Order: sequence, then structure tokens, then C-alpha cells
Amino acid sequence: MPKLLLFGYGNPGRGDDALGPLLTERVNALKLAHVTCLVDMQLLIEHAIDLTGYDQILFVDADMSCSEPFEFSAVNAEKDESYTSHALTPAALLFIYQQIYRHAAPPVFLLRIRGYRFELGDALSRQANKNLQAAVRQIQQWCLQHQ
Repeated sequence: MPKLLLFGYGNPGRGDDALGPLLTERVNALKLAHVTCLVDMQLLIEHAIDLTGYDQILFVDADMSCSEPFEFSAVNAEKDESYTSHALTPAALLFIYQQIYRHAAPPVFLLRIRGYRFELGDALSRQANKNLQAAVRQIQQWCLQHQ
């Protein structure tokens, strides 16, 4: 059975920015076989190590510009503007992975969940919570289909 890394990132103290960690925590509670969950506030160079040993990787993040309730897309390695930053995009992290390990990462995807309120101290908005619930259902189905 393929091993999946589900990596949710975002700042729980900034309202809807918590969508990535919240989805990951909810999926982790489902105890799906062959799914490993990881949460952090942002992607860092050090996370390249965390990507080893998996057949697929799914990053999950909040986004204020994607369609409702969420958008799902493939990620390709790319040296982008975040490459030298303290916070990376999934594409830049994959680029670093390839530089370190000298081979391509397994298939990588990004789930962007539509958020609306990102100010410090905001609570999760009602609409973002609905989008989160739809995304959890979708990820549960996706994980079960890919086992």
C-alpha cells in the first residue's frame, strides 16, 4: 500500500490560516492506514528531510484567492522567490529536496482551502469551517482510494 505524507501548514493564531493544520489534525484522528500527518506553521528547508520514505505527498494550506471550497493541484519542483526565504513554497521545498537527494521527489500535490479572515487573533470563519469540512471529506475519500 502506498505511504502518504499529509503536511498541513499555517498559523493557528491567524483565523482561517489554521485550515492546513486543522485538516491535518482531523485526518490524523481518522487513523487511516499508511497516512502520516505532519503540521507546522510554515515550510522550512529542514522539511526536505521529512519528505523521504513516502510514495505521495500532499501539502495543505489556506488560501484567500482560490475557488471555494478548495483547489487541488500537482506541484513541480521550482526554484522560486521563496527559495532563500525562511518560509518556502511547496515547489521550492521540492527543489531543495532534489538538490539534496539528487533525485525527484514522489508525486506531490497541494490542497488549497479557501479562507477569508487572516488577522492575528481571528477565529476560524464560518465559511472557512464549511470549506474545511468539505476538504476533510475529499481527503478521506482520496486516501481510501489510494490505499
